[in-house]
Amino acid sequence: MLTHEKIETNITLMVVLITLLISVAGLVQIVPLFFQKSTTAPLNELVKPYDALRLVGRDIYIREGCYNCHSQMIRPFRAETERYGHYSVAGEYIYDHPFQWGSKRTGPDLHRVGGRYSDQWHKIHLLDPRAVVPESNMPAYPWLDRPLREPHIGAKMAALRMVGVPYTDQEIADAPKALEGKTELDAIVAYLQGLGLSLKQTR
Repeated sequence: MLTHEKIETNITLMVVLITLLISVAGLVQIVPLFFQKSTTAPLNELVKPYDALRLVGRDIYIREGCYNCHSQMIRPFRAETERYGHYSVAGEYIYDHPFQWGSKRTGPDLHRVGGRYSDQWHKIHLLDPRAVVPESNMPAYPWLDRPLREPHIGAKMAALRMVGVPYTDQEIADAPKALEGKTELDAIVAYLQGLGLSLKQTR
């Protein structure tokens, strides 16, 4: 029988046992999540895959580093729900690859920003933040007001279908046409306007 003294004086044995402990504990925590409906299925019928314009908008959001200052996960605490709305639920993120949870909030959490402001407000805010929020320290993004170019949108949607996003052949075929005449600004605003609409906001 192993004693504490034997374990603590044998570095190799201690490393093996610690690794075994962490592995088993990790599996016990993670494996059940793959079989829980709340983490593997859409929350409700309002949770849908991103359409072509919102998908490109999400890529622009990532490209511009918006996640560095804005989280997209509202914790279940009163201080958070009173400010941002209903706390985030796993089933809302089912089509996010990757998630945009984040942990730093230089700016407010954006998970429930959809529908809170008009499209025009968002456009002005992105081009000149201080025009609508005088105390804002957010940088301006004037270059977003340019034609949208995403020649590989169909291939991107097909790749996402391979990891479980239920795009149809028709949706993939129609994607390039859906982007015609749009700007990068239109795309990122469409993405923002769709965030967090699957649960009723508490404010």
